[in-house]
Amino acid sequence: MAADARAPVPVSATPAPASPEASPPVRISIPAIGVESVVNPSGLNPDGTLEVSAPGPRYDQASWYTGSASPGQDGPSVILGHIDSARNGPSVFYRLAQLRPLDEFIVTRADGASLVFRVNSVQQYPKNAFPSQQVYGPTPRPEMRLITCGGPFDDSARSYRDNTVVYASPIGAPTTP
Repeated sequence: MAADARAPVPVSATPAPASPEASPPVRISIPAIGVESVVNPSGLNPDGTLEVSAPGPRYDQASWYTGSASPGQDGPSVILGHIDSARNGPSVFYRLAQLRPLDEFIVTRADGASLVFRVNSVQQYPKNAFPSQQVYGPTPRPEMRLITCGGPFDDSARSYRDNTVVYASPIGAPTTP
């Protein structure tokens, strides 16, 4: 599973109208943990929680919360990924918690521009105490959040008890091919 299905995204997480440079992410590469994935769009469930990829062809791919900032724009851009599944084992963000400060990753946008992000911190939060405002709330500069499940697995609930959140900042401006 990916982001906490029980923690609503605060309304303030919706970014201001996009600037002309805004472009959704289409690919993520995290060399330190062997991730190479397309990035699909995702929205909100009817209860206001983040939508995560359902079982099927996109389950093992990352997704971008379309209500978050475009990578490189002021505010947090949010990319989600499952940690694993009972049927197929490890998924796209299986090793996300192994990232460390100063690790770098690349996000490529639909306009062809790429941004390099540097990890600031990796945090684990109980799902019942998820800091929604800290993770999704507005920021005065571009930031990235990578989110997956983590911590112990709750057999009775069939989900992980915690979420892992990677906080990262861009290094420089977007580069184009």
